[in-house]
Amino acid sequence: MGILMVGVLSKRDSFFLASMLTVGAFLLAAALVIAGPAGQGYNGLFTTDTFSAFVKLLVLAAAALGVIVSLDYNEHANLRRFEFPVLMLYATVGMMVMVSATNLMSLYLGLELQSLSIYVLAAFARDELRSAEAGLKYFVLGSLASGLLLYGISLVYGFAGTMEFGRLVQALADPANASAGLIVGIVFIVAGLAFKISAVPFHMWTPDVYEGAPTPVTAFMSTAPKVAGIALLMRVMASPFGHLLVQWQQIIIVMSVLSMLLGSLAAIGQRNIKRLMAYSSIGHIGYALIGLAAGSQAGLRGVLIYMLTYVFMNAGTFACILAMRRRGRMLEQISDLSGLARTDPGLALAFAVFMFSMAGIPPFAGFWGKYFIFTAAVQSGLWTLAVIGVLTSVIGAYYYIRIIKVIYFDAAVEAFDPRPASLSVVAAASALFTTFFFLFPAPFVAAAEAAAKVFVF
Repeated sequence: MGILMVGVLSKRDSFFLASMLTVGAFLLAAALVIAGPAGQGYNGLFTTDTFSAFVKLLVLAAAALGVIVSLDYNEHANLRRFEFPVLMLYATVGMMVMVSATNLMSLYLGLELQSLSIYVLAAFARDELRSAEAGLKYFVLGSLASGLLLYGISLVYGFAGTMEFGRLVQALADPANASAGLIVGIVFIVAGLAFKISAVPFHMWTPDVYEGAPTPVTAFMSTAPKVAGIALLMRVMASPFGHLLVQWQQIIIVMSVLSMLLGSLAAIGQRNIKRLMAYSSIGHIGYALIGLAAGSQAGLRGVLIYMLTYVFMNAGTFACILAMRRRGRMLEQISDLSGLARTDPGLALAFAVFMFSMAGIPPFAGFWGKYFIFTAAVQSGLWTLAVIGVLTSVIGAYYYIRIIKVIYFDAAVEAFDPRPASLSVVAAASALFTTFFFLFPAPFVAAAEAAAKVFVF
């Protein structure tokens, strides 16, 4: 609220000032998350533990990267309005409420605060038809998903008599107490949350919104909300409904398989790199759901490591995409990258690192994310799911490596405009993390392990 007032009252460049204050707020929030004690608040509506701390730090890092990559783009696109970073801040607050929610009502409040902010961000370029269309599509379909979620919450409340996760665990300690109505309620909750993470078959909004929204908004949407959504799904499934693993495991497995298949096959024919990244994100969510389907602490640890690697390689990729500007005009076609290695070797190398990592090729971070996920699936006996994951990774590698082929082997075209320092910093930092993750995985794996131990299956 203070940043909002500064933006209103400032006579100078309020967009840059609000952006820097927002990044400062993220750093302050990260310090408070690290230093804050564990425990519950608001009569069981909100909790802080190692799981919420891990996810919040990841969400804050993704949000800060989103604000930084927006600085230059908003300058050129005439979107220099202080409301932009403030909306990102509101969305991030919603995500932090989501991952700490221990009541179905606080879960919904956090989810809606995030969603409403992103609806506005998607349509922020209000003079562009594509952006307005993206915001409207996301709003209409998001409202439908919220309705599904609320209906599921009402069914769970009606059949279990409580919305608190702790009391739900007690009520459902014996799976025999789970009535058919309660199971239907869980299905509706999963459907509502699956929309927020764009898991198949609730993915239909993703390609159009990714393509139409301003590119920094797409970069933000593809990282922080995905992490928060997956974390929320993990907390809901593993905490109050962990005893009902047999009932909901099949739903997660089906969503995972469909997401991996669609993400790997539908992206092959894409020519627009933002639409390709949309299908790529659907595929990555499918891989992350393997860890949840495993129904074990090793699986949840794998999901957290996967999302950690996903955030940095995705943020870095979008920093590279934002650098695709020629004569002041943004470019989005894969063909525009033709011969980039000869005109901008640094940007070409960063692109190659992120594409190899997303394809899951060692030693890049993306390989290790998939390694922990597939290992957890095998340990839980989900061999078929692991095999499908490996096969779809091979298919997906085609379109990632095709981009590298265009960059390094196709004929060179006109060079891109000089890129701003903000994009170079984000791309370089993300590339270094993605490349050298294999040298220092221990602290991240240990943190993910501690976070996963919050849940007992």
